[in-house]
Amino acid sequence: MKTDCTKKSFTFQPLDSRKVLGAFDGGHISSDGGALLLRAVEDCTNIIGQFADCFTDHRAPDRIEHTVKQLVAQRVYGLALGYEDLNDHDDLRNDPLLAVLAGKADPTGSNRLRKSDRGKALAGKSTLNRLELTLPDANKEDRYKKIVLTEALVDQFLVNVFLQSHKRPPKRIVLDLDATDNLIHGGQEGRFYHGYYKNYCYLPLYIFCGDDLLCARLRSSNIDAAEGSVDELERIVGQIRKLWPKVKIVIRADGGFCRDAIISWCEQNNVGFIIGLPKNSRLKKEISDEQDQAKKIFEQTGQPARVYKDFKYKTLKTWSRSRRVIAKAEHLEKGPNPRFVVTSIPADEIDAKSLYEKQYCARGEMENRIKEQQLYLFADRTSCTKMRANQIRLWFSSVAYTLMQALRRLGLAGTKMARAQCSTIRLKLLKIGACIKISVRRVFVSLSSGCPYKEIFATVWANLQKINPLRC
Repeated sequence: MKTDCTKKSFTFQPLDSRKVLGAFDGGHISSDGGALLLRAVEDCTNIIGQFADCFTDHRAPDRIEHTVKQLVAQRVYGLALGYEDLNDHDDLRNDPLLAVLAGKADPTGSNRLRKSDRGKALAGKSTLNRLELTLPDANKEDRYKKIVLTEALVDQFLVNVFLQSHKRPPKRIVLDLDATDNLIHGGQEGRFYHGYYKNYCYLPLYIFCGDDLLCARLRSSNIDAAEGSVDELERIVGQIRKLWPKVKIVIRADGGFCRDAIISWCEQNNVGFIIGLPKNSRLKKEISDEQDQAKKIFEQTGQPARVYKDFKYKTLKTWSRSRRVIAKAEHLEKGPNPRFVVTSIPADEIDAKSLYEKQYCARGEMENRIKEQQLYLFADRTSCTKMRANQIRLWFSSVAYTLMQALRRLGLAGTKMARAQCSTIRLKLLKIGACIKISVRRVFVSLSSGCPYKEIFATVWANLQKINPLRC
């Protein structure tokens, strides 16, 4: 039985002699008042607009109430605000603030065509799911699902947003590659058991440049972690070099990507690399003296000891040539812990210790970005039956991350939240209680006067205004 709480009041513990009563009768009040900043970021970057351009709409124009851009915006803003499921939008469609974010001219929904829809400006779950479930060959003759996403355009879009974020070409960029597990719990297409993760999962491939996401490719887990990496690199590097022909590009990855095909491609295409090298008996023997030295230092100091070695190495079968290898002979309380990295960067450009500690170890920051997207922007919500639909869900999460990253880069620059994670930004800056008043000429959003982060909010607004002043 559904609980009817719209007109009911709730009695709570009294405050001295005063009664404490509550009721859902406040009118147009939203818990997401700070999301206006995301709309300002979109106005500066057109991230959502560019993503919407990746869809082709075969619906009859005279029957459309929600444009593709409005549908995409509703879904992306919802994810950024913490609403992970399409089911949430059956309630959110009543929220006039989200309607403002999505660009609805009638944020109260009072002019909807059907009487049953009036008061609900936004789309419900059954309309939004067409963005995910439309088949790639759908056309105007299909009955329901006619909004087709072109996957190649999304690939280009993610790289374009990265390129647009720079006023001038950088001298050097580092592309980080990594694969991770995306657990699945049903009979989804592409479902396989993965021995390392000990579960049924997908194995998506991510490519980042710093905090910027360039690739999010959903894959089955019955493959090598590095599979498809050369194709993705060839596409991304080619697109970057069309605009930045002189930029120096280096790829960085862990030992799961130490494959001769990747390394050889880098050498043939003037792309540098710093890649973890899985240890073996030959490599351990190569640094036996350094490992003994590290052990002696540990026994003398009681602290972790590291000794580095720089040498040339070639595998017995898989590598086509010898390459520079950096070894870290480390001894910890638990015993020896050797690590190896293969690189194209010459010794006269950077020494072994600096390359390992300052260049290679920095790739750990990418793992934080992946966790941020999975945990806080719901990249793991891959519960659709078809793999294509799950890939589209991953891309929606990626666009939400890209929008939040733009807020971090453009709006939060110079504030104490400049490096905050998406969850912190959402909690402190977007989840602000607000009363929405709508008239013929204005939409006035009265933000909570008790918000403890109002000064940061004002700074973000001012930063965004400098980039793209309002044309009032």
